[in-house]
Amino acid sequence: MAKSEQPSIFSPDPSPLALTVLVFPGCSIMCVASTIDPLRAANRITGRTVFDWTLVSPDGSPPVTTSGLPVVVSGKFDPGRRTDVLIAIGGFGTRDETASALVGGFRRAARAARAVGGVEAGGWLLGRAGLLDGRSATTHWEDFEDFSAAFPDAEVRPDRYVIDGPVFTTGGASPTFDLMLHLIRSRLGMAVALDVASVFIYDQARAATDAQPLVSLGRLDGYDPRLAQAIRLMEGHVDQPLTIAAIARRIAVTSRTLEGIFRKSLNESPGAYYLRLRLHAARRLVLDTSIAMADVAERCGFSSSAAFSRAFVRTFGTPPSAMRRGGNDGGSVGRSSHL
Repeated sequence: MAKSEQPSIFSPDPSPLALTVLVFPGCSIMCVASTIDPLRAANRITGRTVFDWTLVSPDGSPPVTTSGLPVVVSGKFDPGRRTDVLIAIGGFGTRDETASALVGGFRRAARAARAVGGVEAGGWLLGRAGLLDGRSATTHWEDFEDFSAAFPDAEVRPDRYVIDGPVFTTGGASPTFDLMLHLIRSRLGMAVALDVASVFIYDQARAATDAQPLVSLGRLDGYDPRLAQAIRLMEGHVDQPLTIAAIARRIAVTSRTLEGIFRKSLNESPGAYYLRLRLHAARRLVLDTSIAMADVAERCGFSSSAAFSRAFVRTFGTPPSAMRRGGNDGGSVGRSSHL
């Protein structure tokens, strides 16, 4: 791995992060999606390339997943290609991958990167490359015993995901989504992470250290439950916004306490978050429908089209009508080389 003085990728940093994702045949399409789609959503929400990924395979051909669906890749894994983060997504057969050229190449690439990860059976490749020696790691719960026996120098935990310095491993698709949400939250803040979770109607996820076999009703770790209550109220009253005082009364706190909850968790006021939530709802209507702008303004709780347009320009830098004509909301940022 890269030298230890480099900051962790799980630290606040809005600069772009380059990821190389090595996809093996026999992996789950859900693991691929759980790795990539939260990052895509973060790019869309921020309107810029904060995560720049490249998908590759061991031989350059599209790896076929367990569902029979192939994954389009940009080419063959190149150990000499520099990247910030190297991730192996493995599945059936990956545990038996011992080809010296691939294992050695992965080891070299990982040591030049800032971080390396194994998704589900991808952790086997990390182990074969000696990257788990002296570290904690996890894998899918079905493989715990064999994984522990194969890599006795690693501390294998039954956790959903494990981060040990520059090395991270996950137990499957859902824990991978949790990990990527944690990465987004760590680098870009809770507000962006909540927006990403909302894209997937993702309410909660269990803590990283929860045992894998447990049913995941989950949580976005680290936030005050009253924050979720307030946000749910805001979501339910986009067209006719509640006052902040009314929201505070409904969750049985003072307005000052509610202000403190939002400042601590999201680093912004409840009013600013509420306005941003309404504007993001408006942007979806602008881009995805042909509804008249006056109706968009009304549906999102603005007193007039003029007030709506002014707020929209302040947030997105362009009038809603211009955004609709151009169809550009950052949704295609970073896609050309990935999918």
